[in-house]
Amino acid sequence: MSFDIVQAFRDQDWLKETEQKLDRKMRYAAGKAKQVSWIPYTTENRQWKENRIGWWTNGFWPAHMWQMYRMTGDELYREEAIRTEEMLDEALRDFRNLSHDVGFMWLIQSGVRYAMEKNRDSYDRTLYAAHMLASRFNPNGFIRAWNGEGREGWAIVDCMMNLPLLYWASEETGDPRFRQIAMQHADTTLRYFVRPDGSCNHIVIFDANTGEFLDNPGGQGYASGSAWSRGQSWALYGFVLSFLHTGEQRYLDAAKQTANYFISQITDDWIPRCDFRQPDEPALKDNAAGNVAACGLLELARLLPETEGGFYFSAAIRILRAQEASDANWELDDPAIFTRCTSAWHDLPGRHMTMTYGDYFFTEAVNKLRGDSLLFWYPNR
Repeated sequence: MSFDIVQAFRDQDWLKETEQKLDRKMRYAAGKAKQVSWIPYTTENRQWKENRIGWWTNGFWPAHMWQMYRMTGDELYREEAIRTEEMLDEALRDFRNLSHDVGFMWLIQSGVRYAMEKNRDSYDRTLYAAHMLASRFNPNGFIRAWNGEGREGWAIVDCMMNLPLLYWASEETGDPRFRQIAMQHADTTLRYFVRPDGSCNHIVIFDANTGEFLDNPGGQGYASGSAWSRGQSWALYGFVLSFLHTGEQRYLDAAKQTANYFISQITDDWIPRCDFRQPDEPALKDNAAGNVAACGLLELARLLPETEGGFYFSAAIRILRAQEASDANWELDDPAIFTRCTSAWHDLPGRHMTMTYGDYFFTEAVNKLRGDSLLFWYPNR
């Protein structure tokens, strides 16, 4: 029998109180978003900071609005999700400046809207994004991450979370090429990113012509060979999602391997460090890594027998509750919630900042515990 996360979560008072806090906070945040001409990502001086339309996180804001709509049924959230979905058409028109992160940008909001409402424009946006992602595939087995001369052979672990867009496209169109590309990239990630102890590289550089491994720089982590915690969480959740879409056991095994490493590195406060191999000082944390990992752990728990699933479920709950108690700002003095997200270890202004996707994944996890059956990363399931 598989593990039932809804039945296992017994603290209904915490869940109800957290729902109420989220509704109050996100109403305020949505009102603030309507006052600006950009899609929210982070805050500065307790206001939404200006953000360019093609920024890779811009799908998380409308996705968060859909999560809140699923939680409350309030049209306020649906209207804000649709408003910002339409704003993102400008980014589609400027497609040359988009990266591999189009899954983050369109599947979890346009793909979700299509699943819920069968809106044809949302379907077209999502399929267009899938074609763009497929076009970045290098036949040597990887999806190119970023643009720019000299980065033709760069791949990053974050892309594991964009692969569901390709699986979605194959399932919607019947064209197996999207799925084949996704699986080749996932297998390359298994081979070159996941280390024997379950830790992960952030970046791997390949020769774009031959596919030969060239380097694995530290990227957003502390150094080459370290373990950037958000990259670890992308891998954990990404392999869970590849297993859900394909049923291939190697992806489930990889999800458990990366999850075990993540859990083993959590300190007593249950809030992940920015990099699990960083120096003691500064003691950087990353709420975004914690909330992403918690979502992945909850989905992983569902796939396993009760005795095994309970281990991952317990870790997810410890992370969510610790971060909420320590780092969530529920006051109506800032539209963001989590205060200790970290962009990258060496990014000084990006240390202990707010991030819309750190907030998004917390709400996704709460909706899982409420029993919402719509997985935004697999909306056509």
